[in-house]
Amino acid sequence: MIITVAGFKGGVGKTTTAVHIGCYLAATASTLLVDGDPNRSATGWANRGTLPLKVVDVMASAKHAPNFEHIVIDTAARPDRESLESLVEGCDLLILPTAPEALALDAMIQTIDLLDELGAQSYRVLLTMVPSAPRKTGPQARAALKGLPLFSKSIRRAAAFEKASLKGIPVNEVKGDANARNAWNDYRAVCKEMMEVISG
Repeated sequence: MIITVAGFKGGVGKTTTAVHIGCYLAATASTLLVDGDPNRSATGWANRGTLPLKVVDVMASAKHAPNFEHIVIDTAARPDRESLESLVEGCDLLILPTAPEALALDAMIQTIDLLDELGAQSYRVLLTMVPSAPRKTGPQARAALKGLPLFSKSIRRAAAFEKASLKGIPVNEVKGDANARNAWNDYRAVCKEMMEVISG
């Protein structure tokens, strides 16, 4: 399957989402992570340590893709209308991470309007970087996105993700952080729901 992760505002966990979806899929079958972001964040993540999947630049993806069962694509930020249309047509599911803040939510709603204009259906919004209770930011953001195709599970904000990126490993391999396991469980729950969505 082909999973594409696209962000329409910086700092919403796009690369973190692509990396962890890729790591989840790699436990089931060979998985390729295509780094299509000019910042090369996924490539940097992989180069700093060891990820359980192969990471390649988008220019090398055509050569490697036939050798893998699953492909996860980390895209460039802020795709235009033409790029968005191509992203939708080229994958089994388009995942749209967004932080629970006003500017990010506004950008997401505009993106959904554009997807609706394009007649796209194979996409899901993922709330990321959600502060823990008692802060109500997450539930408020979920209410603001009511009626949109939204993952039922959110990704909570956790310093463990930064530690994972710095070490070049998935968050479930971070040692000495009590929240690392919870952070991984959030993505695992999202991935299980993702599989259900794709299988219909």
